[in-house]
Amino acid sequence: MSENLDVMLRQAAELREAGKLAEAEAVYERLLARRPDLPDSWYNLALLQRLSGRFDAALASYGQALKRGVSRPEEVHLNCGVIYADHLRRDDAAEREYLAALALNPNYLPALLNLGNLHEDRGRRDEALAVYERILKLDPRSYVALARYANLKTVAGPSDPLIARLKQTIAMGGANAADRASLTFALGKLLDGCGAYDDAFNTYVSANRYSRESAVTRGALYDRRQQEEYVDQLVETFAHGGIGGAASTSSRPPVFICGMFRSGSTLVEQVLASHPRVTAGGEIDFLPGCVQSELAPFPVAMKQMAPATLDGLAARYRDRIAALFPGADLVTDKRPDNYLYIGLIKSLFPDAKIVHTTRHPLDNCLSIYFLHLDHSMGYALDLADTAHCYRQYRRLMAHWKSCFGADILDFDYDAFVGEPRPAVERLLAFCGLDWDDACLSFHRAKNTVKTASVWQVREPLYRRSSGRWRHYEKHLAPLRTQLGDLLPE
Repeated sequence: MSENLDVMLRQAAELREAGKLAEAEAVYERLLARRPDLPDSWYNLALLQRLSGRFDAALASYGQALKRGVSRPEEVHLNCGVIYADHLRRDDAAEREYLAALALNPNYLPALLNLGNLHEDRGRRDEALAVYERILKLDPRSYVALARYANLKTVAGPSDPLIARLKQTIAMGGANAADRASLTFALGKLLDGCGAYDDAFNTYVSANRYSRESAVTRGALYDRRQQEEYVDQLVETFAHGGIGGAASTSSRPPVFICGMFRSGSTLVEQVLASHPRVTAGGEIDFLPGCVQSELAPFPVAMKQMAPATLDGLAARYRDRIAALFPGADLVTDKRPDNYLYIGLIKSLFPDAKIVHTTRHPLDNCLSIYFLHLDHSMGYALDLADTAHCYRQYRRLMAHWKSCFGADILDFDYDAFVGEPRPAVERLLAFCGLDWDDACLSFHRAKNTVKTASVWQVREPLYRRSSGRWRHYEKHLAPLRTQLGDLLPE
C-alpha cells in the first residue's frame, strides 16, 4: 500500500503541475477514499476544487484537512475566508475565518491583509486602518499595507509626514516594481487630494511606468489593432442584434450595468441597491468566464452556437444568481466590461435591461490613468492608449444602441451629480421600479462594495469628480487631440 500511495501522490502532483486539474482531482479523491487520514492531500484536493469553482466541495475538503491535523491550519482558514468573501459573498463567514487564522497565529500577515481588505469592502474605514497599522508595526516594510493605509488617508498639504514617508520608501530602493507602483499610485492620490495637481500628475506618470515595469509580459500591454479587430468582430457577429435561441423565463428582466471603466457604474449600482427590491450583485464573473471557456473563440463561435446551448447558459446564470442571493427579487450585474458582451447578454436574455454609465471623456480617461489597474487593462498605463480604447468603446456602444436602443439607458454621471432626482427617476422607471426616497441616500447602504469606488459611494453626492480634468488641463493637450469629436462642446 505504501508504494501505491507514493505512486498516487506523485501522479496527482504531476497532473496538477501539468495543468490537468480534473484528472489530478480524481486521483486525490481515489486516494482519500482509501486513506482519509492524509491532511495534506485533503488540502491539495481543496485547492483543486477551488480552482475548478466547486467552492462548497473545497470548503468541505479544507474542513477535513483541519480535522486531520494539517500543518499551518491558519493557511486553511485564510483560504476558506477568501472563498467566502470572493466567491460566495458571505462576508461574516469570511471574517470568522480570518479571525480564526489570527487566533492561531496573531502575526500571520496574509490573514491581516485580507481582513483589512474585507473591512474596506464593507465600508469600515477605522477598522481597516487599525489592521494596516498593526501590520506596519509587525513589518514596517510591508509595502502593500503602507499603500493601502495611504489610500485610506487624507492629508492637509504636500508637507504632510505621510507624503514624506511614501516618497522616502519609494526612493529607498528595497521595493520591487510592483510595490513601487502601488506606493506611487497612493502618493499620487494624496497629492491630488490636497490640490498639488502638477506633482500629482507627474507622480501618476511614474506610477504607470513602475506598473509597466512590473508586468510579466514584456512589450506592449495594449494592442490597438487587436482591439479594433475585436470590435469589428463583435459588430459583424451581432450585426442584427442578438443571436436567437434563448428566451427569457424571468418575471423581471435582468439588469446589467456597464460602461467604460471609471464611468460611475458602482455609483449607479449603489443607487439601485438602496431600493428595497434590489440587491447589488457586484462584478459577477459568469459572462466573462463563459467567453473564456465554452464560448471561445468569442465572438466568432457565436455564429455556430446552438439555441439549446444558449438556453443552458441562461439557466446556469439564473441558477448562479439564485445560489449567491437566495430570495432576492432583482439582482444587478455590474461589470464595466460587460459593454463588450451586450450582444451576448441580449442573446441569452432578450428582455434584459442595460444601464450604460457615461461621464465626460476627459474625466473618464484621466480617472482610468490615475488608478492602479490590473495589467489585463493595459490601456490604462498610457493616456494615448486609454483614448484609443475609449474611442473603440464608443464605436461599439453606437452599434449596440442601433440594435437594442430601447433597452439601453444612458446614465450620465455629470448630469446626475448636477441634478440627482430626475436622473434617479429615469433610472428606476427604466428598471420597472417604483420611486423610493432611499435611492437618493445611497451612501447609507450597508452592502459590500468590491471596486475602487468603495469609498466614493459611501459619501453623500458630491461634484468634485465632475470636471476634475480642469485641474490637469495643461497636461491633457494630447488627450484632447485624440478624443477630438468625442468631447462635448
